[in-house]
Amino acid sequence: MPPSGPSAKPPLTQEVAGVLSVAVAGVGLVLDDVEITTAGRRRIVRVVVDLPEDRAGEVDLDAVAAASTAVSEALDSSDVLGATPYVLEVTSPGVERPLVERRHWSRARGRLVRAVLADGRVLVGRVLDVGDDGVVLDVQPQSVKGRPPSKSAPRGEHLLAWADLVRGEVQVEFSRPGEDDLDEDLDDDLDDGSEEDPEDGWDDAWDDEDGADDDEGARPTADGETAAAPREED
Repeated sequence: MPPSGPSAKPPLTQEVAGVLSVAVAGVGLVLDDVEITTAGRRRIVRVVVDLPEDRAGEVDLDAVAAASTAVSEALDSSDVLGATPYVLEVTSPGVERPLVERRHWSRARGRLVRAVLADGRVLVGRVLDVGDDGVVLDVQPQSVKGRPPSKSAPRGEHLLAWADLVRGEVQVEFSRPGEDDLDEDLDDDLDDGSEEDPEDGWDDAWDDEDGADDDEGARPTADGETAAAPREED
């Protein structure tokens, strides 16, 4: 795979990345990317932070806020940007981030991805594992221009060596595997509860003082008064 991330950036960006890597590590994150541009007399410093590859989930707002504070303090205490004023932007990676590093692929375990290979082939599948040899992908043949995939199309588990991988792209899914089962279980739990009639227990609660049956006693009305129930004539 080609070099990527801060290490493939201009010298100034690499120097800034070296300072910021330590800062974000202090709040339990990793530096994913740094981009420095110029706008008039100011620099725009865009920093992307991510979770370590052994942690699942997404970077929440509190973590981004902590990283922003750490990055700002690191830049202010360093002369890496000189006296030039700057505007700082700290974000987390979006789903559109290409998978170009091992850490990116590790964070994509369980996700459906589009893998672009060095020989020009494109495979779509779910990331099952990531190791020293490459990425294990559960390949799912795709239809081409409305036509079903050929019987000879790759499918099932395939090990994609690092040398053969150019990049990956996470595919947006409206329903991840296992989510439908969870929804069905929740619906079943809700269906198990039977609704009680709000009138149940009314007769028992409003026996008259003599212990007579409710159809001979009094019931409350909407305005809080009591009304006598009709009696049968002898």
